[in-house]
Parts: sequence; C-alpha cells; structure tokens
Amino acid sequence: MEQISPIQALLQQRTLLQLEYYTEKEAFRKLTEQMGMQRKVKRGDAWFPLQVGKSFYNSLNQTAIEVFRTSDQDIEHNFEFGRPVMFFMVKKMGKNENQGNTALQQPENASDANHKVQNSNLKVQSIKYFSFTGTVSYVDGDRMVITVPDSAPLLELQQSTDPIGVQLSFDETSYKLMFEALDRVMKAKNNRLAYLRDLFYSHQKAGRFSFEPMKFPWLNPTQERAVNEVLWAKDVAIVHGPPGTGKTTTLIEAINETLMRESQVLVCAQSNMAVDWISEKLVDRGINVLRIGNPTRVNDKMLGFTYERRFESHADYPQLWAIRKAIRELRKNRKKGSENYHQKMDRLKSRAAEIELRINAELFGEARVIACTLVGSAHHLLEGMKFGTLFIDEAAQALEAACWIPMKRASRVILAGDHCQLPPTVKSIAALRAGLGKTLMERIAENKPEVVTLLKIQYRMNDEIMRFSSDWFYGGKVESAPQIKYRSVLDYDHPITWIDTSNEENQITIEGEDAPEDSASTASSVSAANQNSDLNFKEQFVGESFGRINKAEAELTLLTLAEYFTKIGKQRVLEERIDVGIISPYRAQVQYLKKLIKKYEFFKPYRRLISVNTVDGFQGQERDVILISLVRSNDEGQIGFLKDLRRMNVAMTRARMKLIILGNKNTMTKHPFYKKLWEYVEAINNNE
Repeated sequence: MEQISPIQALLQQRTLLQLEYYTEKEAFRKLTEQMGMQRKVKRGDAWFPLQVGKSFYNSLNQTAIEVFRTSDQDIEHNFEFGRPVMFFMVKKMGKNENQGNTALQQPENASDANHKVQNSNLKVQSIKYFSFTGTVSYVDGDRMVITVPDSAPLLELQQSTDPIGVQLSFDETSYKLMFEALDRVMKAKNNRLAYLRDLFYSHQKAGRFSFEPMKFPWLNPTQERAVNEVLWAKDVAIVHGPPGTGKTTTLIEAINETLMRESQVLVCAQSNMAVDWISEKLVDRGINVLRIGNPTRVNDKMLGFTYERRFESHADYPQLWAIRKAIRELRKNRKKGSENYHQKMDRLKSRAAEIELRINAELFGEARVIACTLVGSAHHLLEGMKFGTLFIDEAAQALEAACWIPMKRASRVILAGDHCQLPPTVKSIAALRAGLGKTLMERIAENKPEVVTLLKIQYRMNDEIMRFSSDWFYGGKVESAPQIKYRSVLDYDHPITWIDTSNEENQITIEGEDAPEDSASTASSVSAANQNSDLNFKEQFVGESFGRINKAEAELTLLTLAEYFTKIGKQRVLEERIDVGIISPYRAQVQYLKKLIKKYEFFKPYRRLISVNTVDGFQGQERDVILISLVRSNDEGQIGFLKDLRRMNVAMTRARMKLIILGNKNTMTKHPFYKKLWEYVEAINNNE
C-alpha cells in the first residue's frame, strides 16, 4: 500500500477530530437536556446544591466567585482548571405543574427500587440556566473558584432563596485550538514546523549531535542511555517508560542537562495533574519553574510557583492593584459630560499596562522551565515565545492534534510515556476505529524506532507481579531491580492471586454488620445487608454513564481485603501504613465500593489507607496492595472495554507487593489475554 503524504494524513486526522467533536457535543447536549440532576451529580459533572461564597477580583483583574459543594463529597468530580461551567437555579413546583420548556429532574434509574421510593413523594423541579458561562480557575477539595464575566448577576447567585448548582459546559476551546494547530501544521512551508511534520510522517532519519556520552552514576544503564539520547537528538527523541522504571526521574535528569545548554525549556503534558507532578519534581531539583494555569488540586508547595501567585507576590503588584482599583472606581463614578474622563482613563490604563509588562518580563526572564498543559501552551502569556526544546510528558495519553499545539514554539521535541498504558480518551467509536486514538508518539516510534529508548529496570513491583506484564507488553525486556524483586507484605505469601467469582464456594453468607473486629467475625463485619441477601455474582447494567455493577463481587472484594488485613494484623497495618488501592473499570462499581467502605465499621481505622478509583484515576500511582474488581460476569463472554488490554496493564502494575484479582474465570478467559493471565496466576500459586 502506497504511503500517503503528511498533508493527507493530517487531513484525515482533522476529519476524525471533527467526528469526535460532533460526538462529544451531541453527548453533552443529551447530558444537559435529558439527564436528571442526580445522575449528573453522580457522574461528577455537576455540584448541587451549592453554597455560594464571596466574589472578588483575582490577580488578573478578572471577576471571580467561590462556591462550595455541600453534599456528595465522596463522588469524584470532573471539574478542573480551564473547564467552562454553567450555573443553574432549581425551582420547586407542584407535582402537576410544568412551566414551558423547562428541564425536569428524572430518576437516575427507573428500575431501581430505592429511586422508586424516593420518587413517589418527589416534586417536579424546574431548572433555570443562567445566561453566562464561567471558567474554573481553581479547585481544592470541595471548594472551587470560578471566573465569570463582569456582567454576571452575582447578587442573584449569592442571595438566591432557591438552590443553586453548577455543571460542566461543553468545552469548545480545546477543539478550536486543536483544529487551529492542525491547520497551521498543514499550511507550514519552509520552516521548522514543516520540517518536523515531514520528518514525523516519513522514514527519514532524524538528525543527531555527536559527542561523547555523559556519565550519570546515580542512574541505571538504560536511564543513562535515555538521557544521552535526549542530548544527542537534533529533532526528536522518545523515552519509553514501562511502569515503575523511573521515567520521571529520567526525564528530570534530561531536562536538567538540557538546561545546561539552553536558557529555558517548555514542559507540557496532557493533564494538569501530570504537569503538576513533573513541576513538583523539577522544583525539588532546585529548578525555577513557572507554572502557567492553576493546578486542579494544587498543594501549598506548587501554588507558590503558579503564574498567578508569583504575579501577586511581585513587589510592584500593590501599585498595579491600586491603579486597577482606581480604574474601576472611575468607571463607576463617571459623570455625564466629564471632559477629562477619557484622559484619566487612558493615563491609568497606560500605567497599568507598563507595570504588568514589567512584572511579566521579570517572571518569564527568571524562569528556567515554563510548565503547562498542551492546550495551555496557547495561552496569551506565551505569545511570541520560542524554545529550543519542548518536553511532552505522558505523550501516549495525548491526541496527536493536541501535541501539535506547542510544537510551533520549539525546534526539537522530546516525548516521554508508555503507549502500552492508558491511551487518549476518544468518545467516538467510529473515530477510534479509524485511527484517532493513534498518538504522535506511536507514529514516530513506528517510523523511527532508532529514536526510542526503552527503560528496562523497574523499581516498584514484586517480580512475579511484574513478569506477566513484561512478557505480554514489553517482549520480556523489563527486569526487576534486585532490591525489590522479592518484596512482600507477608512471608510465604503469593504475590498475585485470582479469586474466581464463578466458584460457588465464594457465595456470601449474610450475617450481622456490627460484630466485633476479630478474625472469627471478619466475614460478618463486612457482610451484605439483609435486603441484599439474594445477591449473586452476575453483572448489572446501570446505564451508559456508569456502565456495569456487580454488587456481590464488591462485597467479596471487601471481605477479601478484611481477611487480608486480619492476617497482617491491625497494629502492623496502621504502624507501617500499608496502603491499599481498589480498582474497577466501571464507575458504578467504584461508587458502590466507596459506599460499602463507609458503611462497614471494620474499615473505620483503615479508611485513610484505602483508595478506590477507576483505572484512569490510578494512572501514575502505586500502592502496597491492589485489588481489582473486574465486574463482568455473563455466559456470553462479553467483557466490553476490558478488551483494551492497556487499561489492565495499568491496573495490574499499580501493586508493589500484593495483587488480588476478583473476576468470573468462565467469562474472562474466553479472551486469550485473560486466559493466559489465569494460567500464569495458577502456575505461580501451584508452584510450591
């Protein structure tokens, strides 16, 4: 088959991105118009009801308002910096009242007995959306700061007697920037961007410098080679980091060595969380970082390195604030027919602009690393700036179009990530099948395998947990460091086990919930409630938003954890802070598990040590013990998106010392990957 030109390939990318755009926009329309409020809240797409706090002007002279989530604090939400939001007001009406084209609250699941009970006395509620769109500026736990237009009716929000809520709005900005980036790349001629485009889409050899390799005794041989490959690269290099191989450590070293040769570099990632993580490591190394865009859940250390906080703490900022205040007062108190109004306003604006430019020049002049998301690299603050090197972390999770956004600012690009772990999020099945999910990192790795350096020594997992992943995904090339090869919680414990929920012996016995916390009563302290006495290990479909749930498997997951804690001993778990992660691919299962942990008294001392989340939520994290609830249990062998084996790779490789998989063997092993995994676990447990 004849290879298509770079322009044709990019045109195809643009078409697929357009398809993804329409798919997501339509999904959002349905979310807004059809989905009930309870469901939006449970999805993490809305906060309701809110406590509306104070309004103020932020450091960028934008009107901002703070809001507080007053319920459902245990639900993971999707609000993050830069995302657009809409405020709404809920008016209670009589059962039979209906006001025109209002959106009516619907039960989440009509078949759910609990909702049937609730809805019997529920009054119809009318939802009124406010006519402005805000932008998330800052999120910390259950507090959020939202910037709003000056025309926003803040008093109405703050003094409303009706409940107020906020929900995500459709994000046009990201798509707009990606379309613009693709168009810019396609139009590029006789410049560096055009060169990189043609290079990435061909088998042409990438340029290299030639000098003696640097020695880094504190790195292992593959990490040292990766840093040198970054330094030798004229055009592009890829650091391929499997789980636990020290990708971040290697990247930090590569950035530090690059700064020995360049005055400033641009560091980007797909998500705010990834940017915050690498920024924090760079700060720990003593490197001056300027973080563009407030982190989503920023800690105190990183807050001091954000552009907003650095701007506010500048010595000239009080003077600038005083001038801005004078401008606002001048507008407010303007007298009709005042002759010198415009002269005063122009003078004040000129002084404010002068001070702002001076502050920005100092902040950007001092910074060695500018850190932001891929989309954030289009920020007006970076207008006209050029960098010798662009580093893109977690490049395997970013759409190709997003990677092209910062590329206009750089002469060469270094990509780091692992395309055998989480892929980019693509909502359109058609676009995914047509290749939208193929990342720029994958494309370059295919065309230029010589620019890829695989990190081969992992420092996280017991060797038996790591071995299957290494053999299946990395050609058996990943090895365990000697010091962690045999790490375990208990002596003579199997590091990986699979509990087969198709085995009738695993059926849950229903007993009381408040039994004492000793080993004889562990089962009873985490047993199912009486109303669930008919539980079986079959999955239930609970809607597209939440996917599937397997309540009996959730109960068994917690029973298994309780028994393991009992084996270890309460005192040791607490003193050594043995942490646990419970992973499930389905949001409904995650939320059900969280409720059960809160419900059972047995887990009260351990709650701070237990995290429950989806696979995506555990990306980049690790725990001493990991339990995976696979959920799927049916006679047809249908396993849905568990066929995406990269997600399973992420889930399995979060465990340091113990991995417990719970799932229906008969359902799962119809797929060759899970069949091989079952055989592998069985071989380990029978090899005594």
